[in-house]
Amino acid sequence: MLVVIPGSAGALSDAVWIDLLNPTDDERRQVEQATGLRLPTQGEIEEIESSSRVFREGATTYLSTPVLESMDSANGAVTTVGFVLSPSQLVTLRFAHVAAFDDVAVAFTRAAPPSARDAFLRILESVVEQTADALEHASAELEQISHAAFRSERARRRKLAKTGEALRAALRKVGQMGDGISHIRNTLLGLARIATFAHDDGNHGASAADQARMAAIRGDIASLNDYQENLSGKVQFLLDATLGFITIEQNEIFKALTVASVVGVPPVLIAGIYGMNFRHMPELGWTLGYPFAIVLIVASGLIPLAWFKWRGWI
Repeated sequence: MLVVIPGSAGALSDAVWIDLLNPTDDERRQVEQATGLRLPTQGEIEEIESSSRVFREGATTYLSTPVLESMDSANGAVTTVGFVLSPSQLVTLRFAHVAAFDDVAVAFTRAAPPSARDAFLRILESVVEQTADALEHASAELEQISHAAFRSERARRRKLAKTGEALRAALRKVGQMGDGISHIRNTLLGLARIATFAHDDGNHGASAADQARMAAIRGDIASLNDYQENLSGKVQFLLDATLGFITIEQNEIFKALTVASVVGVPPVLIAGIYGMNFRHMPELGWTLGYPFAIVLIVASGLIPLAWFKWRGWI
């Protein structure tokens, strides 16, 4: 899909911003012929080394970075976008819908950007804002998980099966949040890389106002990195806590089985003794022998239970 801002697809050479979404080979050739710019392929855009993600060719700057597709980082995905910024035109290449790009495109249909660099800065600002929203959303999700794990009294009253199911669900959720925050980390790393390069490269036609906007973007990215590190630590803490709760539940199961086995040993031993049926057993001829054996069996089970209760093990 080819979006030209401003104008129509027939005015590519005059467009300030050309946005390519999953471009075909014909669309790529059309844009290259109209603008005189070389457009990188998807494989080149997705390269991870810094020399492939930020570089200049003459007066044209080539940048690429991973960005979040939406603010729901836990359930969303990351896609890599490319920027080709010349003094007069900006060409973006992306291979998935990105909410930040779509918002800027809608805004520019009402008021076209005055320059390619302004369009580039507006996109960066929108992506940073979307990443900040994703961090806020992740923080709220982690707060809910933390509340359910540490402050819910109902969890203590659940049956064992329900408790295990709740812990498995919490573990899955924490894992999803960890994966989502890693997406945010990758996005912030890429944004910091291209923001630093663009700011340091500002002597190529950037005004003082544009340099100030780029410095503000770098400051926002740095603060979001600090916030992201805090959330990463919280995810690790919740992961350790959830695994600790699972270990406690397992220990409770083993404790219950141990108590049951210990309590059952004396009655079985007594029943086994009186079930030997030897010829000369005094209790066999005793009228109260049977009730005595029953009382002894019950007492041998209750005494260990009372002792465990006194020790606080049950």
